[in-house]
Amino acid sequence: MTISTDSAAARGGLAAAASFLFWGIAPLYWKQMQSVSAFELIAQRIVWSLLFLLGVIAWQKSFASLRLAFTEARTFVNALLSGVFLAINWTTFVWAVNAGHLIETSLGYFLTPLCNVALGFAFLHERLRALQWLAIALAAAGVGLLLFYAGHVPWIALSIAGSWSLYGVLKKKSSLGSITGLTLETIVLCPFAVALLLWNLHTGDIAFAQGDARLDAFVLGLGVITAIPLLLFAYGAKRLRLATLGLLQYIAPSMQFLLGLLVYNEPFDAVRLHACILIWCGLVIYTADSFWTQRKRFWPAADAA
Repeated sequence: MTISTDSAAARGGLAAAASFLFWGIAPLYWKQMQSVSAFELIAQRIVWSLLFLLGVIAWQKSFASLRLAFTEARTFVNALLSGVFLAINWTTFVWAVNAGHLIETSLGYFLTPLCNVALGFAFLHERLRALQWLAIALAAAGVGLLLFYAGHVPWIALSIAGSWSLYGVLKKKSSLGSITGLTLETIVLCPFAVALLLWNLHTGDIAFAQGDARLDAFVLGLGVITAIPLLLFAYGAKRLRLATLGLLQYIAPSMQFLLGLLVYNEPFDAVRLHACILIWCGLVIYTADSFWTQRKRFWPAADAA
């Protein structure tokens, strides 16, 4: 490996780590807007994100790729479905954070890699290795423990993991770049977002531009805090191996978990602890299996020695 390649990987690692750290502490930002409904916040997020992303597209001079996406029906439908799952993920996350369920949202993102494996098996016909089956079984046992002893389905965690994983499956099938794809997704969602905001304005049930300058500043910043980590992630993803990127992604839910536990003092009883331990054990097995597979793929000579 050359020095330049090492340098690119290092920059990519820093960018990816920064993106996950950004997502991990994002609840601190959303908590500043607890007085606003999650639906209005997501509608505002879509509108301001679209304006920011269109600015990025203009800076990159890549409107041609965006126009081309509108001419391909399959690409447009894929973007529409992706946008729906992204909106479900965003809305669930924001509502849960501001309703005091940050620990459960972190659990959803811990479950996401294992959910990805399960969806790959179900929809993409990917073969699972024995350790992957074991990891999924442990995660399922953790969810089952919550259902049996806590008496409720962890719907927040399952909704976040399921919507983000399905979004990932659709993105995998998309031919668009990360910025162009996200811009198209926000474009197809924007009419619904604007309709909701206009309805709230008509009924007087809108929080933005009602005289609270501090709240307005946080709402206006939604486009930036949405796009910046995505840009950092896109930069890092191009320069890192998938196994390294997979390990770094645990930064975000770990930060969210610590915020919920230590900063916001959310309840965390023995049942939740045992369920998390089962899920974390599944993640350890999954990660170890991924690294072992990557090692055999990229360094076969080392295994033969």
